[in-house]
Amino acid sequence: LARRVRERMAWLEAREAALTAAAPDPARDRIPHFCSGCPHNTSTKVPEGSRALAGIGCHYMALWMDRDTATFTHMGAEGATWIGAAPFTGEQHVFANLGDGTYFHSGLLAIRAAVAAKVNITYKILYNDAVAMTGGQQVDGPLDPATISRQIAAEGVAPIVVVTDEPDKYPSGTDWAPGVTVRHRGELDAVQRELRACSGVSAMVYDQTCASEKRRRRQR
Repeated sequence: LARRVRERMAWLEAREAALTAAAPDPARDRIPHFCSGCPHNTSTKVPEGSRALAGIGCHYMALWMDRDTATFTHMGAEGATWIGAAPFTGEQHVFANLGDGTYFHSGLLAIRAAVAAKVNITYKILYNDAVAMTGGQQVDGPLDPATISRQIAAEGVAPIVVVTDEPDKYPSGTDWAPGVTVRHRGELDAVQRELRACSGVSAMVYDQTCASEKRRRRQR
């Protein structure tokens, strides 16, 4: 019995050593990063003194970057962890990153839950016009920033600000939800500072096409 125990212990120690050797080493390994020109290079940044909650999508990589982003959850519960944590912390507000594909799939339910819980949170809905994480497919359904604004406004989200690299692309008759404003991405930091000062659930729709998908479309 003693011999079997020693053999088992030796096997466990060898496995532990193998796992340690396989652990990522930032000095040795290349840590994945956003593609060149990716909108998430800008959209996942938060103002000084704030932090964001990660979600499912390419923007998940913000977790291991210098982006003040922490924790994650399964698809469709983005920001919902804050509902449970908010009463037990002195922190007054967080941002939550939510991709457009996840939003359409199930993320709207998380927003609805946050509104019902009356927590202070700003959803950053990252509209990049493609399911970039799995190859650049189209979002599985009819979706655009104006539609998103009307949906979340109907759920009780306010204020709602659209941030884009091309503010002029929206015609004057765009069917936004009442009160929606459109700002240039150069004002991103100012917009986020304004939204974090608001009580309840607010939203920023960050509209910029996935860089890899934009290159594919140019080539086609």
